[in-house]
Amino acid sequence: MSTFNVPNRSEVNETNQQIFDNLEKALGFVPNLYATYALSNNALKNYLDFANAPTSLKAKEKEVVNLAVSQVNECNYCLAAHTAIGKMNGFEEEQILELRSGSASFDSKLDALAKLAKNVAENRGKATSEVVENFFAAGWTKENLIDTIVLVGDKTISNYIHNTTDVPVDFPAAPALSGEPA
Repeated sequence: MSTFNVPNRSEVNETNQQIFDNLEKALGFVPNLYATYALSNNALKNYLDFANAPTSLKAKEKEVVNLAVSQVNECNYCLAAHTAIGKMNGFEEEQILELRSGSASFDSKLDALAKLAKNVAENRGKATSEVVENFFAAGWTKENLIDTIVLVGDKTISNYIHNTTDVPVDFPAAPALSGEPA
């Protein structure tokens, strides 16, 4: 059980209140994980600036990375959120489950991206040369490599915040992978 209460608008500083208002307008609610970032006077703005910064990866490609990394880090919150976002970006349920496992048999370029993201996360940044070579062979660039590693870091931050605070998940639960406890 979480020892962290999700703060509401009146419990955060003025900067975070404005961000809450913007999230409410854009999403219709303030996700609990974002609200948890607001326990810090600066972390929510800093994280959103980082997460929303320009990148060479398209939205759908970012979800490949988010799903693979969140699975490696066993973050139920991010798996639930990115399963929903992955569906919004056109992935089918079966594809999302495969992406979480670090592969994409339905698209060779996304497969190389998923494998890289999983490998970087599992090996704490020490990607194997074979995985990196396959990434480039699939048509990705050095810019894509750096942006993927940055995104692994971005997602790891959120994974760690949820895994430490265990605030309630406010997205539909992600289905368990085969062989994973439900």
